[in-house]
Amino acid sequence: MRRCTSALGLAVLTVTLVTPAVPALAADTIGGPQLAGSGIIVPAGVQAPPKTKASSYVIADADTGEVLAAKNPHGRFLPASTLKALTALTLIPRLDKNKTVKPSHAAVNEEGSAVGLVPKPIYKVHDLLRALMMVSGNDCANALAEANGGIPATLADMNEVAKKLQANDTVAKTPSGLDKPGQSSSAYDLALIARAGLKLKDFREYISTKTAKFPAPKGHYEIGNHNKMLWTYDGMLGVKNGWTSKAFGSFVGAAKRDGHTIIVSVMRHEESFWKDVEQLMNWGFANRGKNAAVGALVEPLPEVQPTPVPSALAAPVPEGNAAVSEPARPRNEGSGLLATFVLGGGVVAGVGLLGWGIRRKRRQSPTASS
Repeated sequence: MRRCTSALGLAVLTVTLVTPAVPALAADTIGGPQLAGSGIIVPAGVQAPPKTKASSYVIADADTGEVLAAKNPHGRFLPASTLKALTALTLIPRLDKNKTVKPSHAAVNEEGSAVGLVPKPIYKVHDLLRALMMVSGNDCANALAEANGGIPATLADMNEVAKKLQANDTVAKTPSGLDKPGQSSSAYDLALIARAGLKLKDFREYISTKTAKFPAPKGHYEIGNHNKMLWTYDGMLGVKNGWTSKAFGSFVGAAKRDGHTIIVSVMRHEESFWKDVEQLMNWGFANRGKNAAVGALVEPLPEVQPTPVPSALAAPVPEGNAAVSEPARPRNEGSGLLATFVLGGGVVAGVGLLGWGIRRKRRQSPTASS
């Protein structure tokens, strides 16, 4: 309330009404308005999940898409190597798994975690995708991007997939997850990406493989999955863990028990997150189907079908000339990724290195994604 003077010299009281602040765009938050919160979000009357030092997490039912509990689910953070889940999800349908790849010197010498590639045509796309998800090979991420037409083209594909998934907090700036300004994701988006990936047979195979043989110039060597929980947690399916000095620890994983699958994602955990993830998983299995959900993992956006042009309106092609269109970048027949998502149903840092033959010729950066 304030006092002012009218043109006639009379005192007039002006009343200003103040309305409570409403979180911006809360009603439009992907997954539901409750997920706009930045604190711990649980159904009314339900005991919150065990405490964790993660800045953000999501616990979701992969089968129904229900978000069971969350903490700052749409908070944007550096994803580190959890971004490789999006890389794999993008490239599995686009690349022929039997295609031979010769990595460039740039890919071979990428900093950070690596499987130990050499610039020789001895790798199949299948080998690179598996090592990408098992040992978090940054060299594999770049080699796969090269096989897909280059890093810029692959980043465009990754961001397109994220957009179709409605993973709007995610911006890919590197295929490996190595820190770069402007790159981001959220615990909610990592859960979306994992759920979509679980619908792909090859994705499920790569994330759940504990040990495998990897090609070398003379024979092969053995590599081991960095996801500790594949050995320690009953029903663990895997997905991806990550760490950099800027992102801290991040993880997204899924486990299946008694026919039900729970997804847990955590971001920016300042210490070892394995025990916390295990407890959040346990909470998810114990509370699945018992309480009201606080939100949902949304379905991908539908494919936009072009509107048919009536034949009478179609522009005639001059006789003797063929219609010319710019050739599209080659794609594998499985490139209908979104159609697979739509038609499909609702479906961390490192283990003691088993990669005895892993070569560490390059320098290890303090910001190396793992």
